Amino acid sequence: MNVLAVYSIKGGVGKTSSAVNLAYTAARNGHRVLVWDLDPQGASSYYFRIKPKVKGGSRELIAGKRELDGLIKGTDFENLDLLPADFSFRNLDLVLDAKKKPTQQLKKLLKPLAEEYDFIFLDCPPNISLLSEAVFEAADILLSPIIPTTLSLRTLEQLEKFIKDNDLNKLALVPFFSMVDRRKKMHRDIMASLTESHPEILTASIPYASDIERMGLERMPLGSYVKKSQSIAAYDALWQEIWSVCCQQLRKIKSNKQ
Repeated sequence: MNVLAVYSIKGGVGKTSSAVNLAYTAARNGHRVLVWDLDPQGASSYYFRIKPKVKGGSRELIAGKRELDGLIKGTDFENLDLLPADFSFRNLDLVLDAKKKPTQQLKKLLKPLAEEYDFIFLDCPPNISLLSEAVFEAADILLSPIIPTTLSLRTLEQLEKFIKDNDLNKLALVPFFSMVDRRKKMHRDIMASLTESHPEILTASIPYASDIERMGLERMPLGSYVKKSQSIAAYDALWQEIWSVCCQQLRKIKSNKQ
């Protein structure tokens, strides 16, 4: 099981659309996939046409009174399940803070699902908080979408510093460009300079495109209502790069165990 957290300190960077479309692409490629919508706004749940409601809310979930596999919902797509959001998730920081080893709680909840799924995508709210730290502990890879603007670059630097300062050495930070408008010289220039200084940024980038924006109207992943487009090709290419990173991570884990 690979846990991939789609995370950014900054909101409005295409985080949820990326989580949903990458999960859909992985499932379409034959992997067993779960999306956990951790954002109280419930955007991923909305895209999958599933009510953002968790029985018992965040308090009973973190208390261990509700096991995750009993809360998971099937989507309309093969190999793809959803653990929906709940508005009570807005209090997850407080609920976690009341527990011993709060940053280990999400990892503990996910552990029993290891045999059921190949990939678990965490759609995370945009902030740095106790929940974020729990996400960092639970995730194998932190997928961070960045728009090629100065503010997005600043948040990437903040995230890099946080990971370094907190010795999160096992967490692989994997940034990628999102909502790219190649007609803008600033976007092209920032992408060129940042790729040079940050070679870990993935080559594939997600365009700012109307077919992706339509997800809010269609309430489904992009590939289910558009069969061929630049955006579809971009998500396919991005997934292939992420898959390669996952394979590298698995090889490192096996090597460390030997």
